[in-house]
This record gives sequence, structure tokens and C-alpha cells, in this order.
Amino acid sequence: IEYIESYYFNKLEFTRFSSSVGKYVGFTEYGVRNAEYWNSNPSDLSRAKAQKEGYCLHNIQNWYNNM
Repeated sequence: IEYIESYYFNKLEFTRFSSSVGKYVGFTEYGVRNAEYWNSNPSDLSRAKAQKEGYCLHNIQNWYNNM
């Protein structure tokens, strides 16, 4: 299971957090600046990493039961 948090503007993805990478990655100049800022903030990085357990792993059994 992988948690992905993506940010878009005008249908263009500029920043993404992936739980498999463990940090934010920027795809545009603006996205790179955001990623550097968010990666330098330990509380924001911890929150994003915790989303895999708090959201994905918590709900996976419900999703499988409803299939």
C-alpha cells in the first residue's frame, strides 16, 4: 500500500508526497521550492508519513470487504 498526496495547478502536478519515497518531490520550479520547504519541516513530514497508517491501513479492510 502506498499513500500519495499530490498538488496540482491548471492540471499540472507540481508537488507530490509518496510514502514509498518518504518525502515531497517537486516537478516544477514552484514545486521544488514547496518540496524543499515541506521536507525541512519535521512535523509536516511526520504528518505525511503517518497518513499511510492513519488513512490507508485503517481503511483497507473496509475497501476489501465492499468489493
